[in-house]
Amino acid sequence: MTKVIGLTGGIATGKSTVANFFREQNIPVIDADVIAKEAVEPGQYAYNQIIETFGEKVLQNNGMIDRQKLGKLIFSDDTKRKKLNNIVHPQVRSKMIAQRDYFIRAKEEMIILDIPLLFESNLADLVYRVVVVYVDPDTQLKRLVDRDNLSKEDAQNRIQAQMPIDDKKDLADRVIDNTGSIEYTKKQCKEIIKQL
Repeated sequence: MTKVIGLTGGIATGKSTVANFFREQNIPVIDADVIAKEAVEPGQYAYNQIIETFGEKVLQNNGMIDRQKLGKLIFSDDTKRKKLNNIVHPQVRSKMIAQRDYFIRAKEEMIILDIPLLFESNLADLVYRVVVVYVDPDTQLKRLVDRDNLSKEDAQNRIQAQMPIDDKKDLADRVIDNTGSIEYTKKQCKEIIKQL
């Protein structure tokens, strides 16, 4: 039986680093963010719905969605964020299920579903176990400000748009503490692969 593992965490907790480690172990990783980016490309259903809902002000000159403009719009307004999620999430869910089922048919031993909003989007039913990548809230804020060159206020808005990292930690089957060295994080990943 294929073990389908949900990998989640808050923004700037190091989830992508952990996902890349699993890839290095030849474990298939299905990335919800990649699927979501594809879903909002010109010609896609979600792209058309976003323009209809938010207007052409969220477009770049080349017709692509300007993720920064859209982000600024939705991360400060719960209603707008919910509208966007209602457009994009069903598309992402259906593509993730199709990819998951492909790897199950291929008899992979383990698959990672890398889903930042696993709990917020009610996607935990797609997985066997949930692994949360964790850092304390202060570290998360500092990493986000440094990584994305955001103001502290913008970073806090993005963090607050997600379930608090401590709540995700409480819901996890396993937790990877990513506050230490990369070697320590990799060691935890190896242990989790053995345990699951």
